[in-house]
Amino acid sequence: MSKLDAAALAQLYTEARTRHGWQPEPIPEPVLRELYDLVKFGPTAFNSTPARFLFLTSPEAKARLAALSSGSNGAKILKAPVTIIVGYDLDFPETLDTLFPNLPGAKNWFADPAAKEVAALRNSSLQGGYLILAARALGLDTGPMSGFDNAGVDAEFFAGTSIKSNFIVSIGYGTDEKLFPRNPRLDFDAAAKIL
Repeated sequence: MSKLDAAALAQLYTEARTRHGWQPEPIPEPVLRELYDLVKFGPTAFNSTPARFLFLTSPEAKARLAALSSGSNGAKILKAPVTIIVGYDLDFPETLDTLFPNLPGAKNWFADPAAKEVAALRNSSLQGGYLILAARALGLDTGPMSGFDNAGVDAEFFAGTSIKSNFIVSIGYGTDEKLFPRNPRLDFDAAAKIL
């Protein structure tokens, strides 16, 4: 493997920005499928892949989510071409015989409901991070958000399932509307140590 060039690193990290404004251009379904097909290869513990992605593209679906959001998030959801609910499936162990066949019976490791929920939340969060980077790799902008009523979203979108909401991400082609100056980041010595 070789290091990505500066332009690729800028697109993924150093120049990429959280967007609040969106161009009206829709994102075609083949692009959404291509996005998922990149995300699915990101590593998770035991290849558990507990994330479930609900792509909201219709005005009606986005309005249902916007009604459950906080502050200015509703307007951002309504304006974005697509907003994705990143959820996690508490029944993810049921797929482990297929997804992690080199260790039959791995699903039995998650008999404890609390441990299962921690694993599902942690690994779906990883997958949500992969989603953001994959979207950027495809030339899309992203606007991740956590300001919404999780219980309300679960009731509205995941009733009768074993899926719970984690966070949401709007995607599309961003504008500079309400684009804040880049905020500082912690430097290495403030956030990391080498032992």
